[in-house]
Amino acid sequence: MNDLLTIGIDLGGTSIKGVLINSEGQILKNRATDTLDGHSGTGKFWKENIFNMVQSFRKEYGEKIQRSGLAAPGLASADNRSIAFMPQRLQGLENFDLGEFLELETYALNDAHAHLIAEARFGAGIGYKNIVLITLGTGVGGAIMIDGELYQGEIGRAGHLGHLSINQSEVKGITGTPGSLENAIGDCTIKERTEGQYNSTRELVRDFNLGNDFASQVWLKSLESLARGIVSLINILSPQLIILGGGITEAREALMNPLKNYIDEYEWCPGGHKTEIKFASKGIYAGALGAAIFAMTH
Repeated sequence: MNDLLTIGIDLGGTSIKGVLINSEGQILKNRATDTLDGHSGTGKFWKENIFNMVQSFRKEYGEKIQRSGLAAPGLASADNRSIAFMPQRLQGLENFDLGEFLELETYALNDAHAHLIAEARFGAGIGYKNIVLITLGTGVGGAIMIDGELYQGEIGRAGHLGHLSINQSEVKGITGTPGSLENAIGDCTIKERTEGQYNSTRELVRDFNLGNDFASQVWLKSLESLARGIVSLINILSPQLIILGGGITEAREALMNPLKNYIDEYEWCPGGHKTEIKFASKGIYAGALGAAIFAMTH
């Protein structure tokens, strides 16, 4: 009866997801609502939506709720109390003190970082201490865990794995990186990579599964680029496990089977050692769960 509870909020560009967990990490309640980013230059509406979500948890559980965690795009501040850098998207987020707004002790971290915490504690990463997570969606993100601890790096930038430079293209990504992994496989470039024939990776994979030659050429080129990025990360970080998450992983075997063929060709395996690769398993509330765990343990 004295179990203290923690709220986790995952703030995305289109939706806000929230969970309430106990000290064991069990999700007691979950909520989801629209973000309404862009409806106000100050973020008024997403802030109100978060406040209302938290109030709905408080109405039922009151003073048992002791902390909250926020997962969001961007770079967390040095003290993990806010998102310090998130240009262009989610207006009003940069340096916003959610804890003061909610009158609740709150910690903030990058959304992919939060996802990895959830996978390590309750998902595909159970039993592993050295993990790399790669999220494949509109963009490509990620997170790194070393000896069981999230690695945020200097200024919270660690884990932006989509900005690996993996080919000779002079086209620069959003961070100025030429030939980035994000540009090679992210949904953000699907029209350019398919000469305007496809609007989403889902459509591309559908035609790949039907044996379409053009779709197969584009999709396999994207996976070959992903394999280059993964083996580079393996050589640099020597993780026990690579976890793949994000919407593009809905392709499942159409992604994993060709990808593993490329990795079999490229991976350095001293003594026959191969790095495991798994899909993420915690679903749409992973970011909120990871944010809550992060807050609970700080």
